[in-house]
Amino acid sequence: MGRHGFYGLVIGLATIAFSPGVGAQAEPFFQGPKKCLECHEAEYKVWEEGTKHFTSFKEMHKTDEAKAIVKAVGGKKNPKRNQVCTLCHYTMVQKDADAEAKARAGPSCESCHGASSDWFPIHDNFGGAGVKPEAETAEHRAERLKAAADAGMTWPYMIYDVALNCLSCHGMTNPELDGETVTAMLEAGHPINPEFELVRYSQGTVRHRFYRPDTTTNAEMTPAELARLFVTGHAASLVSATAALGKTDHAKYAGAQKARIEAARAALEAVSAAVPEAAALLSEPSDANARAVVEAILDKDLTQEVGGMLPGKGTYK
Repeated sequence: MGRHGFYGLVIGLATIAFSPGVGAQAEPFFQGPKKCLECHEAEYKVWEEGTKHFTSFKEMHKTDEAKAIVKAVGGKKNPKRNQVCTLCHYTMVQKDADAEAKARAGPSCESCHGASSDWFPIHDNFGGAGVKPEAETAEHRAERLKAAADAGMTWPYMIYDVALNCLSCHGMTNPELDGETVTAMLEAGHPINPEFELVRYSQGTVRHRFYRPDTTTNAEMTPAELARLFVTGHAASLVSATAALGKTDHAKYAGAQKARIEAARAALEAVSAAVPEAAALLSEPSDANARAVVEAILDKDLTQEVGGMLPGKGTYK
């Protein structure tokens, strides 16, 4: 079965009887990147040695810019304790469901893949105690992927959800950020990047694609995969930016969201002849229509349509 056919099977499976553990009834919490290091040493090394997500933890709170923004939004003076700052800039780790959450890292594994307390036991179960990953059956793997996603994990193959998560911070569209707060942040000098694009920002320093059977190589995407990633990112951007327009009328914020919408519409219009679902999304930028586009392009090679629009490797972040 091909990769996309396999994931189609995963999406179609009913929830199975994996037990998410005692913490399932409580709010899921972050366990921190060192929990993932137990198995994902190569991925952890990429994060630790090459990303601003890692280095920002030691640097950001010391800057004059950060101090000005914290003052503007009010609350705790230390960014690592300020609820506005911790939404995006820190991993707030808990030892258990009842413990106080504390900033222990910058954006890390769970910032993208979801608070792990509920899904970690599922993600780590390859078919019973002592069963190694390479011995897992295809059927069990499909069930495990589905069950972990149901428990709150965002898998790497869930590109649309990954993109929405990226945009919640890079686009300042997080639903927990109200318009008044966003305005105060921007007035105090908080940056907003209207040029954020998923290929450019995911295939540079943060790329960590170590897949079996060769888990020692950080694999690059093929041109067809990059094209699908590009279109998926813009589908998410169109939905995200359109919804965010009403958050505040601050000129800098509105301008950034409109720029994202314009770029997304260009990408989607380029594929609309090959992907009819794109026309529906352009007409009505809804989450359901965006997911329909993503599903429709799973097995398509769109390099002819958007290959010339892809960012060059030299521009990767």
